[in-house]
Amino acid sequence: MDTKSSQPAIERINLLKVPLDIVPEDQIADVIYHHIKSGRGGNIVLLSLVDLLRARRSGEYRSFVLGAALVIPISKSLIRGAHFLTGRTPVRYMPFDFVISLLTALEAREYSLYLLGGKPRILKTTEKNIRQTFPKLRVVGRYRGSFKRNEEGVLLQAIRKASPSLLLVGKGVHGGERWIARNNAMLNPGLRLWCSDLFEVFAERKKRPSRAVFDRGLEGIGYCFQNPLRFFRIFPYFYYKLLLLVYRLFKR
Repeated sequence: MDTKSSQPAIERINLLKVPLDIVPEDQIADVIYHHIKSGRGGNIVLLSLVDLLRARRSGEYRSFVLGAALVIPISKSLIRGAHFLTGRTPVRYMPFDFVISLLTALEAREYSLYLLGGKPRILKTTEKNIRQTFPKLRVVGRYRGSFKRNEEGVLLQAIRKASPSLLLVGKGVHGGERWIARNNAMLNPGLRLWCSDLFEVFAERKKRPSRAVFDRGLEGIGYCFQNPLRFFRIFPYFYYKLLLLVYRLFKR
């Protein structure tokens, strides 16, 4: 069968020179299977407003986003901005729900998973809960996030040897998403995804926003009370609004 003909018809749009993919919920599994079967794998980016503004600047993170296999919007402001500039409306995902859909698709084909990140106790609980929830998903390895630099070579070798369909990276890994970008060439050709608080949620150490709060785009308020410095993100938000207006008036 021709590879091109079997590729899911996912639309990629451009928002302020940053890509966003429109992935309907009923096509997540097909998209994931396509990328795994292609033998190229790739990175999945869960893109917030702050991430989009970072990706506009030249540098390592921009290259990481531009080269990603999937760029999934998680901020309501991105959905509104995309509709304002392009007339297209991407599907917005709550990060935890997207990961659940991803793991469900992997389990259906008995694919494999490697867990990297978190403190040892949280990581162990995360693995236990994932095994219980997705019994046919093969967890082929795990490694704590606070590894030392002299351990990195052994870790990369272990990941390549395990050859997971998905490398799930959480908090504690130095550099976060940038760690994935810097080690792309040394990882196996599977999918990679970084999500900061994911393991803490799986281990029931941290609560995720309610669906009602997320649908209203108010999840950031709760994060601000957890970390008051996040209140300063109102300034990037206003800058983003100004950019949208400028592009609407002066850019094609």
